Amino acid sequence: MDELAEAYAYPAAARARPWLRANMVTSLDGAAQHEGRSQPISSATDMRIFGTLRALADVVVVGAETVRLEGYRPARAREAFAERRAAAGQGPAPAIAVVSASLDLDFTAPLFTAPLVPTLLLTGAGAPPERVRAAERAGAVVVLAGDGAGVDPARVPEALAARGLTRQLTEGGPRLLGQWVAAGVLDELCLTVSPLLTAGDAQRIAGGPGLAVPARFALVSVLEEEGFLYTRYGRI
Repeated sequence: MDELAEAYAYPAAARARPWLRANMVTSLDGAAQHEGRSQPISSATDMRIFGTLRALADVVVVGAETVRLEGYRPARAREAFAERRAAAGQGPAPAIAVVSASLDLDFTAPLFTAPLVPTLLLTGAGAPPERVRAAERAGAVVVLAGDGAGVDPARVPEALAARGLTRQLTEGGPRLLGQWVAAGVLDELCLTVSPLLTAGDAQRIAGGPGLAVPARFALVSVLEEEGFLYTRYGRI
C-alpha cells in the first residue's frame, strides 16, 4: 500500500488549492461499464488503487445516478492509512459528496445513516425545500454550488475547498466527468485500461457535449499488471 500511496500522492499544490482528480476504468473499446456497472471490467489491482485513491482524498465526489446504480456506501477507515491521514491532518475516512439537483436519494441508505463523517450533498439554490429538509434530518450536510435548480460544476471544487476539502476525488459517473471536463476544473485523470472488449452501447468515461478544443493532458505515470494499464494523466 505504501508504494501505491507514494505513486498516487497528491501534489504539494493540493494543500493550498482544490485539486480535482478523477478515477475511472475503461475497456479496450471505450466502455466505462458492462451491464450498467464498472465492476465487471475492473480487477483486483484496480480495486486496490481505488481504495488507495480514496484513502488519500479529503472528499470523494460522485453523481447521484452512480450512487443509485452502484449502491454507494460510506468510505471506511483503513488502518493501513491511519498514520498517513493523521499526519496530513485528515480524518479517519474521506467524506462522500453527492452531486444532485433534485436530491432524489434514499436517505435511509447506509451512505446517510452510517458514515464515519457526514455525507455532503452538492446541489443548487433551487433544490426542492422538502428534500433539503429530509436530507438534513438524515444527517447530511447540504452544500450549495449553484444559483438555480442545478449544480454549477465550476463552483464545486471551491465550495468543497471552503470546507477544508482540497484533495478531491471524483469517481463518476460519465455524465459528471463530462461536466468537470467541460468546466475546465479537472486537474488529473487516473484511468485503468482493461484488456477486455465489451461491444454494445455502454457509455464512455465522459459524456455530454463535446469541447470546441480538446483539453490536453500529459502522461504522469503508467503501471501494468496482467494486461491492465493503470495510467495517470495531469492537465497541462
